[in-house]
Amino acid sequence: MAFDGIESAVEQTLGRLRRIDSRPDPTVPAAAPARESAGAVAPRTLADLYRDHRVRLIRLAVLLVDEPGTAEDVVQEAFAGLHRHWSGLRDEAAAVGYLRTAVVNGSRSVLRRRRTARDYVPPHQVNARSAESLAMLSAEHQAVVDALGTLPPRQREVLVLRYYGGLSEAEIAEATGISRGTVKSTASRALDTVARVMAGRAGGR
Repeated sequence: MAFDGIESAVEQTLGRLRRIDSRPDPTVPAAAPARESAGAVAPRTLADLYRDHRVRLIRLAVLLVDEPGTAEDVVQEAFAGLHRHWSGLRDEAAAVGYLRTAVVNGSRSVLRRRRTARDYVPPHQVNARSAESLAMLSAEHQAVVDALGTLPPRQREVLVLRYYGGLSEAEIAEATGISRGTVKSTASRALDTVARVMAGRAGGR
């Protein structure tokens, strides 16, 4: 598959997951009506951010670490960190940026621990929400997700943040702690790898 075709396949697959995961999470209570004072809407709370961003952050972490249970732990720790730093954040955009960076760093820590655990066996269980999302993907989209799982951590981070998170190169650089130039070259290498993996699997059928 040509480079443009692979990029389109990754974008369509992760975009499909993003739309599925944007549905309201039935396990999180709906927001109370916003309070208004002198015509101004009350500021967003930590609970608002949890309700609106938790599911997509869990999917982001699942795509990075492969294990839904661990992904949920990473996201919970990210929100715990946000709570500790709440008073020092400027606005909602800064809070969401903090959460994304915390999820990336937490996922990296998980992968480092796995590499040091000689008896680690990648788990395959999924929680109900993740299973439902993946079940709604076509076989072609699932093949793309599988190919993403073969990437080195940094390459996977860049593609997931770009096509699932919808971030710009500058935002990815901020979330991952690498330069914009490195983001661009890493994305290119990652797409090449996905293309080779998918071509190899197609040829093996």
